[in-house]
Amino acid sequence: MAAAWEFHLPLSPADLLRNGGPGRYVVQEVLPARELPPALTAFRTAFRARGALAVLQHFDPLYSLLHHFQAVGTDVKEDALELMMRVVSHHSNELPAILGDSGLSHADRTAHLNALKMNCYLLTGLVDAFEMETCKSGLLENKKNRTKTSGSLWEEEREPLLRLLTQLLQLDLHKLWGGSMVEEEFVSLMTGSCYRILENSSIGLQKYRATREAVTHLLAAALVHYDHMFSATLKITQMLQHFEHVAPVFAQAVSLWATEYGLKSLVGELLREIGQKCLQDLTRDASGIKGYATFITELAEQIPALVLSNMSVLLRHLDGESYMMRNAVLVAMAEVLVQVLNGDQLEEAARGTRDQFLNMLQAHVCDINGFVRSRVLQLFTRIVQCKALPLTQFQSVVSLAVGRLRDKSVVVAKNAIQLLAAFLSNNPFSSKLSCTDLAEPLKKEVQKLQEMRDRDRSTAAPVITPEEEWEAMLPEVRAATQQLFQPQQEGEEEVLEVEETVESTSEQITRLLRKLNYKSAARLTQKALCRFQGKEPFSGPMEENEEAAILGVLKRLYTGSCPGENSEDAPHGNSSLKTKEVVLEEQSQTELVKQEMLVQYLQDAYNFSVKITEALSLISKMMYENCVSVVQEAIEFFVTVSQFGVPQALVGVRRMLPLIWSREPGIKEAVLNAYRRLYLSPSGDSERARAQGLVRSLSLIMVDASLGTIQCLEEIISEFVQKDEIKPAVIQLLWERFTEKSQCSSLERRAAVMLLGMMARGKPEIIGSNLDVLVTVGLSEKVCEDYRLAQEVCNAISKLAGNPKPALGNNNTPFRLPQNHMLFGCLSKTVSKGFDQPSGHWIPFMEAAVMLIYQLAEGAEEICAHILQVCSQQALEKLREADGQKADPGVSPSRVSGGASSLPTFLLTHLVSLVGQVALQQVAHLEVSVSAELRRRRILREEEKTKKRSDSSMRQKRLQSTGNETTMEEELGLVGATADDTEAELIRNICEKELLDGKHLFSAFVPLVLKICNNPGLYSDSVLSAAAALSLGKLCMISSDFCDSHLRLLFTMMEKSTLPGVRSNLIIAAGDLAIRFPNLVEPWTSHLYARLRDPCPSVRQTAGLVMTHLILKDMVKVKGQVSEMAALLIDPEEAIMGVAQNFFSELSNKGNAIYNLLPDIISRLSDPNCGIEEESFHIIMRHLFSYITKDKQTESLVEKLCQRFRTARTERQCRDLSHCLTLLPLSERGLHKLQDNFDCFADKLQDPAVYSCFQTVLVRFRRAGGKPENKTLAEELEQKLSASHNRGLDSAETCQEGSRTPMPEPAKQKPTGGSHRQPLSTANRDDDFVTPQPRTFRNQKRAQKRPPPKKAVITFSSDEENSSEDELSAELREEETPTKTTPITRSSARRLR
Repeated sequence: MAAAWEFHLPLSPADLLRNGGPGRYVVQEVLPARELPPALTAFRTAFRARGALAVLQHFDPLYSLLHHFQAVGTDVKEDALELMMRVVSHHSNELPAILGDSGLSHADRTAHLNALKMNCYLLTGLVDAFEMETCKSGLLENKKNRTKTSGSLWEEEREPLLRLLTQLLQLDLHKLWGGSMVEEEFVSLMTGSCYRILENSSIGLQKYRATREAVTHLLAAALVHYDHMFSATLKITQMLQHFEHVAPVFAQAVSLWATEYGLKSLVGELLREIGQKCLQDLTRDASGIKGYATFITELAEQIPALVLSNMSVLLRHLDGESYMMRNAVLVAMAEVLVQVLNGDQLEEAARGTRDQFLNMLQAHVCDINGFVRSRVLQLFTRIVQCKALPLTQFQSVVSLAVGRLRDKSVVVAKNAIQLLAAFLSNNPFSSKLSCTDLAEPLKKEVQKLQEMRDRDRSTAAPVITPEEEWEAMLPEVRAATQQLFQPQQEGEEEVLEVEETVESTSEQITRLLRKLNYKSAARLTQKALCRFQGKEPFSGPMEENEEAAILGVLKRLYTGSCPGENSEDAPHGNSSLKTKEVVLEEQSQTELVKQEMLVQYLQDAYNFSVKITEALSLISKMMYENCVSVVQEAIEFFVTVSQFGVPQALVGVRRMLPLIWSREPGIKEAVLNAYRRLYLSPSGDSERARAQGLVRSLSLIMVDASLGTIQCLEEIISEFVQKDEIKPAVIQLLWERFTEKSQCSSLERRAAVMLLGMMARGKPEIIGSNLDVLVTVGLSEKVCEDYRLAQEVCNAISKLAGNPKPALGNNNTPFRLPQNHMLFGCLSKTVSKGFDQPSGHWIPFMEAAVMLIYQLAEGAEEICAHILQVCSQQALEKLREADGQKADPGVSPSRVSGGASSLPTFLLTHLVSLVGQVALQQVAHLEVSVSAELRRRRILREEEKTKKRSDSSMRQKRLQSTGNETTMEEELGLVGATADDTEAELIRNICEKELLDGKHLFSAFVPLVLKICNNPGLYSDSVLSAAAALSLGKLCMISSDFCDSHLRLLFTMMEKSTLPGVRSNLIIAAGDLAIRFPNLVEPWTSHLYARLRDPCPSVRQTAGLVMTHLILKDMVKVKGQVSEMAALLIDPEEAIMGVAQNFFSELSNKGNAIYNLLPDIISRLSDPNCGIEEESFHIIMRHLFSYITKDKQTESLVEKLCQRFRTARTERQCRDLSHCLTLLPLSERGLHKLQDNFDCFADKLQDPAVYSCFQTVLVRFRRAGGKPENKTLAEELEQKLSASHNRGLDSAETCQEGSRTPMPEPAKQKPTGGSHRQPLSTANRDDDFVTPQPRTFRNQKRAQKRPPPKKAVITFSSDEENSSEDELSAELREEETPTKTTPITRSSARRLR
C-alpha cells in the first residue's frame, strides 16, 4: 500500500483534500472533533505496534485535529503534541540504521520517506497552530491573568521540540530521496516553524533565550546540510522589513552562523540584499528601515570584520533620504574603526580605509538631519574613549565638535559637549591643559628646533656627488677624448708614460682629471687599456667603440675616488674620517627628527588647549538653556575641565552658581554634585591636609566674586552643612585662620569669616557658640586696619537673626540680644571711631553694622541714635576747628548744614551715608520686625482670651447675646484682617508723621542732604554726590509726603547728573520707591525707561536690572517703552545683553505677555527715527519670536503683521514686517491667513527684499511637509506672489505714476553709531504704528481745561561765581513734569494681556 501512493507536501492544508492526480495522497475524511480522542488512542496503539510508519494509516485523524484545532479541547491538543513528538523522536532514532542499510528496498525507502514527511508535516502544523494560539491569547505577555491552557505545555515543549527537529535534520536524509537533493518543500516545512516562532514579539525576552538558541541551531543545520542559503536570505530580509523585534535576534544568529558554522558568505548575501533595496521604497517604509538599521548596527557590533569586507554595498545608503539607514551605516563604520581598524600596526591599505571612514563620519557631523549629527557625535565620543582616533585627526574632530555647540538642535549640542568632555578625559597630551603653560615650552622648543636647523645648514656644505660632477665634466671629457682619434699636429705630442702598477696608474689618471687635464687623462687611459688588459679598472666588456671604453674607465676612476680636496691623503684615513662624518650626520638627523616630533606634539597640545578654551565660552552660555539635559552636560563638562587645570574653567564654575536656585531639581542636584566633586573631595594624606585643600579652593572662588556669587555659594555650602558633608576639621581650620593661630594672609582670613558665615546659615550654632570670639577678635582695636574683615564679621553674626518674616503659625519669640550686649558696644565704638578717618571701606562696614544692630538688638533705634549723635558731634567739632570757634556743646547737629562746605569731603560722605542707612533700616525695622512683633503679641493675646473664654461659664451667654454678627465676622476672618490693618496704619502714621518731624533726629540732617543734592557745582566730589543721592532716596522711603515733594529733584538728578554713580544710585532708589509708593512714581515711569538709553554701560545695566524687577513684579505698567528693553538685546556690552535676555525669558513665563507686546515693539523698532539698524532689528526679532510657540499665537500674529502692511509708510517698515513673517513657523491655518490677507501686502511685493521674505516663508512651509491640498494652496499663493512682484516691477519700469498703490519715499534715517540710539519718539505720524496712549480719565480732562498750578522750579544754585550755568545748575521745566494719572493701588496685581 505504501508504494501505491506518494505524500506530497501541500502549499496549503486544503490541497490535501483535493485529488492532485494519480499516486498522490488525499485525505479521505475529516473527522468531527468529538471523534478525535478515540482516533488518537488508535494511533497511539498503532504506533506501539508499527512505530513511526503507523502514520501512514492514521494521518487523517491528526489532520482532522489540525483542521478543528480551535474547537478541540486543551487536553486533546497536548496529547497530540506529546504523541507526535514521541513519533518523530522514535523515527529519528530509527533512521540512522535504516539509512545505513545498503539493502533497503525501494518500497521501504518510499514508506519511510512518506512517514517522515507526514510526521514532520503534522508536527510542524501543531507548532504553527500552538504558536498562533499563543500570540492571540497573549499568554507570553500577560503572566498575571494566565490560566491553564494549551500554552502552558507549549512553552515547556517548544525548546525540546526544536532540538528534536535539529537532531532530525542533522541526519543524512538525502538517501531517503535516493541520494539526490532533499526537496525544497521539506526544508521550507522544517524552517518555516522557526520563522513562525520568531514572529512572536516576545521572543526577544531574556527568559526565551534558550528558545532563540534552539531556533538558531535548527536554521544552521538547514543552512549547512540542505542548501538553505538563498531561501534564508530572502526570508530574513522580509522579516526584518515587517517585524522590528527580530533584528537583534537575527543579528545574533547570523553572527553565530558566521563564526561557529563558517557561513561567512551569508553575511555578504544579507548585506548585499539590504544594500540593493530601493532608496525611495525605504523612505516610504519606516518599519522596514528600522529593522534593517537595527540589524546592521547589531551585526557590526558582533562581527565587525565581516561587515568591513561587505561595507561597500552599504555606502549607497549614506546618500539616501532615510536618516535611520545613514545612522546604521555610520554606526557600522564606527564599530569597525574601534574593533578592527585600531592601533598603530595597521597596513597601508587598512590605514587608508580607516582614514576614509573617519572622513565620512566627519562629513556627516554636518548632516541635514539632527538625529544623524547627534549620532555621529556619539560615535566619535566612543571612538575617542576607545582611543581609536589617530592624533592626525584630533584637531579636525575637535573643531567640528566646537562648531556643533551652536547647533539649533539641543540634542546635538548636548552630544557635542559630551564629545569634548571625552576628548579632555582621553587626551594624549597632558593632565594640565593651560594655554599659558603650554605656550612657553612650545616657544622654547620651536626656537631650539630653529637653532638646530640653522646649525645643520651652516655645517653641512652643499654636497655634490661624484656622479653629479662627472655629468658636469662629461662634455669636455668627451671632446678631449675625441681629439685622440684626430691627426696630431706638430709639437702637440705629450710624453706620458704608464706607471708600473695598476694602482699608481689609476691615481695618476684621477689626479689629471681633478686638475682638469682631460686630454692627458684620456691618452693615459688609452695606453693603460692596452697594457693592463683584463685588470681592474681597465677590464670589463670591451666596447666596439674605443672612445666609449675610455670614457667608461674614466668615469669609474673618477666616481670611485675620494671626493675630498686633498687627494693625497692615505686611503685608510679617508675611510675612517668619512665613517665618523656619516655617524655624526646620522646622529644630527636623528636629533632633528626627534625635535621636530616634540615640537609637533607641543603644537598639537597647544592647539587642542586653544580649542577647548574656545569651547568654554560657548558652553558657559549653554548653562542657561531651557533643556535640562544640556544644562547638566554643560555642568559636567566644566567639572571635567576644572580637573584638567584649564584656568578659564573657573569662569564656568562661577557661572553655574546661580543655577542652585533653579526650579528643576535635576539642575540643582547637578550643581551640588559638581561642587561636591570639585571641592568636597580634595586630595591629601591626612584630614588636616584635605581640610586645607578644601578651604584653599573655596577661598579662591571668592576672590573678586560679586555679591550674587557669594549668595549662591552660601546656598550651596549651607546645603552641605545641613547634610553634614563638611567635616569638623574644616570648621576648626577656619576658626584658626580667623583668630590667626594658623598663618594666613588678610584675604584668606577674610575668606575664612565669610565661609563661617555661610556655614552658619545651615547651622547657626557654628557662630552662636563662638560669638564672643568673633566680637573680641573681629571688632577689636585693630578694626581700623581692615574694615572689610569687620564687615564680614557683621555679616556672619547676622546669620543668627534668621528669617525676619516668621512663618505663619510660628509665634516663637524672635532672637534678640540685650541692648547692653558687648557686641553693640563694640559696634558703636568702632563706627564712631572710624567716622573721622578717611577710608574707602568704612561705609560698607557701617552699613553692615547698622543692619546688624537693627536685626539683633533690643532698642536698636536708641543705639543708632546714639551713634548718629556721636558722629554728628565729631563733625561739629571739625567744623568749629575749621571756623576757629571754641567748643559749644549746645549747638544742634543742624549747624552742620550751614557750614558743610568747610568740612572735609570724606566726613560729609560718611555723615550722609550714615543718615541714609539708619533711615532705611529704621523703616525696614518698623515695617518688618515691629509689625511682626505686634502681630505675634496680638495672636498670643487672642489665644489667651480664647482659652479663658472656653473655661468661662459665661461663654454660652456671650454667644447668645452677640448673635450671629460676631460669629460671621470670625468665620470670614475679618477680626484678624481688621487688626492687621490697624497695625499697618500705626506703622504708617509713625513713618509719615513722626520720623521726619522736627522732634526726630532725622530732621536735623535732611537740609544737609538736600543742599548737597541741589548744589552739584559746589559739592562736585563724585563719591559725595553718589552718597547724597542714595541717602535722598532712602529718606524718601520714609514718608510719602517727603517723597512726593522731592521726586522732581530726584528724577532731575537722575537725568541731568554728569556722574554715572549718581544716576545708578538714583535708579536703584527710584525702583525701591516704585514698590513702596507706586502711585507717586507711576507718572515718572518714562524717565526710568529713558535710562535704558544712558551712554554709560553701568547705568544701562543698573536700569535694566531695576526695570526687570519692577516689570516682573507688576509694579510698572508695561507700555510701549518696553521696546527699550528689547533694544538692549543688541547692546555692545555682553552683561547688559544678558540682562535683557533674562528679562524676556522670565517675561515669557507670564502667560501671553511677549505675544501681546510684540506688535508695539515691532512698530517702535521698525521706525527709522528710532535709530535701530535693520540688521540689529533682525537680531532682536529673532530672539523675541523664539518665545512664540503656540499655534494660535502664530496664526494671530500672521494676520496682525499682514494688516500692518496697510499702514506701513516706508520701505524699511515693509521689509521689517516681511522679515518678521519669516520668523514664524507657518502652519496650515497660517497659510490660509496669508492667502486671506493677500491684498494687504500685494502692492509691497515689488520690493525684492519683501518678495524674497515671502518666498522664504513658502519654502519653509513646503519643507515641513503636509497634506497635498496644502501644497496646492502654497503653489497658488506662490503664483500670486510672483504675479504681483512682476507686475510691480513692470509698472515701476514703465510709469511709476500708473501703479495702483505708489510706494512712499523712504524716511531719511539719521546715522547712528554703536550703542548710542536716538530716543524713541513719543508719537508717530502713523497712528496705527504706535502704542496707544493711556486712556484719558475724567480728572485728567478737567486738569487739561484749567491751567496747571504753578510749582516751584528746582534750581541747582552754586556759591561759586566762576562756574558756568550749565555746569552748576540743572532744571526740569514745568511742562516736563508728568501729570499724575489714576492712582495704582499697591496691592493690585496687573497682568499683561
